[in-house]
Amino acid sequence: MFTADPAILVAALLLDLALGDPRWLPHPVIIIGRLISTLETILIRITSHKRCAGILLLLITAGSAGTATWLLIRGSWLLHPLAGFLVAAGISYTCLAARSLHRESALVADALAAGNIIEARSRLAFIVGRDTESLDEDEIWRALIETVAENTSDGIIAPLFWLTVAGPVGGMVYKAVSTLDSMVGYRNEHYLRFGWASARMDDLLNFIPARLTALLMILAALLAGLSPKGALSITLRDRLKHPSPNSGHPEAAAAGALGVRLGGSASYSGIGSWKAHIGDPLQPLDVHAYRGMLTLMYLTTMLMAAACIAGSFALGGSLVPHL
Repeated sequence: MFTADPAILVAALLLDLALGDPRWLPHPVIIIGRLISTLETILIRITSHKRCAGILLLLITAGSAGTATWLLIRGSWLLHPLAGFLVAAGISYTCLAARSLHRESALVADALAAGNIIEARSRLAFIVGRDTESLDEDEIWRALIETVAENTSDGIIAPLFWLTVAGPVGGMVYKAVSTLDSMVGYRNEHYLRFGWASARMDDLLNFIPARLTALLMILAALLAGLSPKGALSITLRDRLKHPSPNSGHPEAAAAGALGVRLGGSASYSGIGSWKAHIGDPLQPLDVHAYRGMLTLMYLTTMLMAAACIAGSFALGGSLVPHL
């Protein structure tokens, strides 16, 4: 079975919380990104049917990521069971992003706390897709909270879900699809057809995790002394207001728990955009809201980790010996 061993999940979580993504360590997403760029050039050159080219891109990229992961774990297991475990744990660890999400968002928050809005805008540009050059302080806090809420689902809960259901192979396939969506899943003239398959697959793979994230954030709000009632009511009211079929669920739960309002105007590559408001402006968007968001992120991660470890026991998962 391609379900994860509980020990692999625990090791991956501990590695992520301890190390994050060290800049000196080559990350699989970088390799996947280079593969996508190369394939994009080749596929567009050999066929004029962009949707078919995009489907091929998805199949080749996800298939390559899954196959490479399987071969690495299988090969290391044949050398020694401990090597197989370590490789499986290491690959699973690279699928998670709790520590790096905290670190990168904290750089923005620290710059704002120091009164350096230019530095805050620059740092924010590394973790959001919107234009940041002219954002004021409130808009930076809003963007920061929105991206931590969304990436709690995309970068932590969803990988944990797929690692539990399908082991490191499933986790790496999910990361490949997520990378595809971030690179070609745009709704512009160039990528509308070419990125269609990748964007729809990303929506599909995040459908259950996004809703799990919202439910877990409601529980986390209770544990954190925030507003579980607000998290529940805003999730039910505003979860479908986001353009994405999934992102609105964690954002609504976070907004309700924190008592803040998200959404509004933004600019992407110089083009203005408006997103419906999510939540009510009961509290200001500031450092206290950001710290509350981090607390929600970590508690949600802990709740999901407990559920996944229990689930992996229930599924009888032990990935490495059965490959």
